[in-house]
Amino acid sequence: MAETTNSTKRLTIRIGRGTLAMVEQGADSGDIVYEPYVVKSGVSIAANLREAFKNSDLLLQAPPRVRVSIDGDVLMVPVEQFDESTMEQMYRHAFPSNEQEVIFYNVLPDVNAVAVFSMNKDVRLVLDDHFKDVRLVTSMLPVWRHLHQRSFTGVRPKLYAYFHEKHLELFAFRQNRFRFCNSFPISHVKDALYFIFYVWKQLQLQPEYDELHLVGNLPDKDVLMEELKRFLDKVHVINPQADFNQHPVTAIDGVPYDLQTLVVKGR
Repeated sequence: MAETTNSTKRLTIRIGRGTLAMVEQGADSGDIVYEPYVVKSGVSIAANLREAFKNSDLLLQAPPRVRVSIDGDVLMVPVEQFDESTMEQMYRHAFPSNEQEVIFYNVLPDVNAVAVFSMNKDVRLVLDDHFKDVRLVTSMLPVWRHLHQRSFTGVRPKLYAYFHEKHLELFAFRQNRFRFCNSFPISHVKDALYFIFYVWKQLQLQPEYDELHLVGNLPDKDVLMEELKRFLDKVHVINPQADFNQHPVTAIDGVPYDLQTLVVKGR
């Protein structure tokens, strides 16, 4: 984790799909400061970030080192097939619209995979102008790691659904591997239902016995739960406060689950 010149402080910047937020952690686990930044529409994230350094309380006192969580397109590669020399070519083939972005990767040894992701070049320049040490993680990394550990509870297969920023992350594990992992844009609860049931059927999960676990900002929660329970017997909503033993970050309104997990569990 990134540390300030006062080693008791840690700063994380989360760069989302049109959102920007900062969180500072003190030496005391209860010392958490969360600062969402109001992004100006029609202006690039790089320009918004540059402006944030002029008026954000946390960034005005920014340390030389920072951890940055990036929410964006991810290419998942089995660790035995990963080759750093070809990862950029593979990523751009999978996501041709990300041509102007810099490519990075995180290794997930727990599930024998490598997550390849990208960052806008201008955003990277802004960060390099203000920090000596920038440590990057894809925002889903702590979520995958934490829920992979949860997947060993019980004996039935589980499908996980994480809702955030009009996107749905669906993933499942088989022992120390991903069984499925993909991200879907959603604009309506019907989109979410379609993708969940499609993946459920694709994985040949059993509606009477296997489990669906939901977390994040659920769209039209009552409708979503009613429709899911019409067809699936075991639908659970993960409560971050219970999941993370009442950690103070879970009591702050608006903190995305992936950022909560990063603060509590690290990368």
